[in-house]
Amino acid sequence: MDAKKHPDYRQEKNRLNHTIQDMNQTILSQMGKKTKVDQTIKKTMMHFDSADSEKYITMMINTMFQDRMGQRLKNLASSRKKPYFARIDFHEDRSAHTEKVYIGKTSLIREKDHEVIIVDWRAPIANLYYEERLGKAKYHCPEGTVCGDLRLKRQFSVENGELLDIQDIDITTNDAFLQSYLGANADNRLKDIVSTIQAEQNRVIRADMWNPLIVQGAAGSGKTTIALHRIAYLIYTYEKTIRPENFLILAPNKLFLNYISEVLPELGAENVRQATFPDLALDCLHCRWKIQDPNEKLAFLTDPHVSAAESGQMMKCSLFKSSMDWKRILEAYLHQLEQTYLPEGDFKLESDTVLTREEIQTLFQKEYSDLPFRKRMGRIRYILQHKVKNTEKQMTERIQKVCDQKVSALKQSPMKESERRQRIIQIIEEKDATLGKVRRASKSSVNSYLRQIRKKTPLEYYRDFFLSGAFEQFSEPFIEPEQREYIRERTLDHIHQGNPEMEDLAPLLYLKLETDGLDQKTPIRHVVVDEAQDLSVFQLYLLKRMMHGGSMTILGDLCQGIHSWHGITDWNTVIKEVFQGKCRTLTLKKSYRTTVEIMNAANAVARRLPYDLPPAEPVIRHGQAPEIKRACDLTELSDKMAENIRDCRENGLKTIAVLCKTEEECRELGKRIRKKVPDIQLITGKEREYPGGTVLLPGYLAKGLEFDAVLLANASENCYPEDELHTKLLYVAMTRPLHRLYIYYIGKLTPLLNGLP
Repeated sequence: MDAKKHPDYRQEKNRLNHTIQDMNQTILSQMGKKTKVDQTIKKTMMHFDSADSEKYITMMINTMFQDRMGQRLKNLASSRKKPYFARIDFHEDRSAHTEKVYIGKTSLIREKDHEVIIVDWRAPIANLYYEERLGKAKYHCPEGTVCGDLRLKRQFSVENGELLDIQDIDITTNDAFLQSYLGANADNRLKDIVSTIQAEQNRVIRADMWNPLIVQGAAGSGKTTIALHRIAYLIYTYEKTIRPENFLILAPNKLFLNYISEVLPELGAENVRQATFPDLALDCLHCRWKIQDPNEKLAFLTDPHVSAAESGQMMKCSLFKSSMDWKRILEAYLHQLEQTYLPEGDFKLESDTVLTREEIQTLFQKEYSDLPFRKRMGRIRYILQHKVKNTEKQMTERIQKVCDQKVSALKQSPMKESERRQRIIQIIEEKDATLGKVRRASKSSVNSYLRQIRKKTPLEYYRDFFLSGAFEQFSEPFIEPEQREYIRERTLDHIHQGNPEMEDLAPLLYLKLETDGLDQKTPIRHVVVDEAQDLSVFQLYLLKRMMHGGSMTILGDLCQGIHSWHGITDWNTVIKEVFQGKCRTLTLKKSYRTTVEIMNAANAVARRLPYDLPPAEPVIRHGQAPEIKRACDLTELSDKMAENIRDCRENGLKTIAVLCKTEEECRELGKRIRKKVPDIQLITGKEREYPGGTVLLPGYLAKGLEFDAVLLANASENCYPEDELHTKLLYVAMTRPLHRLYIYYIGKLTPLLNGLP
């Protein structure tokens, strides 16, 4: 509705104008304060003396203030044109007045009287807006539960400081407001959703940080956006104890990271760490290997020219190396290494035994078994040094005693005085020489002993695992000899070439954790994993190990697990193997991305998958039904696509994606379609920036992205046969568009699309 038609329009308009004035004054004040801090830091740097600890501490504190002020100014500046999006009126029990709370992306406190003008959307009281309905309501805060009456929930549409719409609501977002948001065009980046967060999404965002959470979310349910808002919420809630650098977002590829990158600063989470699992693993391993792109394997496995036997063998290999059984085999290998890791023989100082090998072995295998090998030896080194000192003292006393006894005996002997004196001097010199030898041995004995231990890299241990016979010995109960030999030869071949497969990263990282441990300068306190279905159970187990406390949020969709040969096909396995049953699960069924017509068609494809998952429930937004079109050849196909692209552009659609199955198909089609759509851009996944506009890319790279319109290039029987992997690929492609979906095919249409609604 038009804001001017609302009975409270004038009142709300005045409130908005006053708020913008207060915000402008706050910005000016903050700029003045920041300028003073900047000048102080500049002066300190000009006369900095590293030996003056007091000045150093002062500079560090001012630098921290400088960063906070800078971030605060950015937040205020970005919110000035849209200071808030909602208002709630809450009458707390036993209170004399009703509190009017305006909610925005950042808080605002008026400096002259410290009145709260805007409450941050992450504040506890804002949960009334997201979760509660009018009437009796409550919210939880650090001081306890606050109960009362929620008397008003109001939404605003504010753009460039102008009040455009006012809606009084009961639930989080009424249909008109949400439809307006969902009906907007996609652009080249992700949106923030603070004004339209739904109750089921809010429960994920505000879930307990310390209790692991797995979210199974339908395509278009907002998993990625929820992931970013959850990070922003946790940073706000734990700002006094945890820094943004202690949070990690784990994404499927670099293109995806670029896609989400601009939203993080807007949410006040610009210093959050972002990585893919390969990048994280290689950083921990201190290696620069060129990991085989998993999409290359995907292209191979979906190539119709590859035999079923060959692709089946490769999939079994990858699946097994990604499993917790593989971890158990490596664990047995590490137990074997424990037996031979220490030097043979007892640890001695000269001829004296300081500790027997059995005693050291007990320390290594039992006393410190919860530590990595290197840290175990660090503890044992300390014990050996302490024992050496005691042994040296005992030896010194014994040598001195023997010397004293010899001297005493000589003093009682009848030999000549000169001869006696000469003999005593000789005994004392022999004693001093022996003591010197003991002292020298004492200083070097521990290092000499530890130098006998050959330190190996995780890659060397992994190679030895295959070459020493340990692999055959410990894998026997799990796989057949033929499969065992295939795994052995394939893995060693990739190691020799210096490009381990994706599935090798988890075992290598596991060996690193168990033998060397990790030296994390900035420890990870919480990790949010997006598109988690494409990680393996083994990889999630290692992430939890790196977290120590297991503070994780895992979001994914099994129906989109296009890397299922090493990914997750069952969340229950994750709950059991990674979290020992101590994990919360939530399901997001509503899809906010696409229209009812497109989602119904995609659900028909998803029903062919072997998962007992509820179908995605599209929010009531109708549109054009998916169009399926046949073409005789690539030339006709490209002509029809170009015509549909022009039509989409004429209807105001800004982001249009042409999806092929492989990069090779993209290049082949691109040669033809560029004749009529010259500005179409090919995306291969190696780009530093996501360009937006009209793009051409393999369907597997589109997972997690969204577009106004999608043109699926060739949904023929040859391209998408009736198997689980191709069903997932097709489902991913069909769930990317917001408004329009065009499906083309050459020859015969895939049976997966038979009987579409």
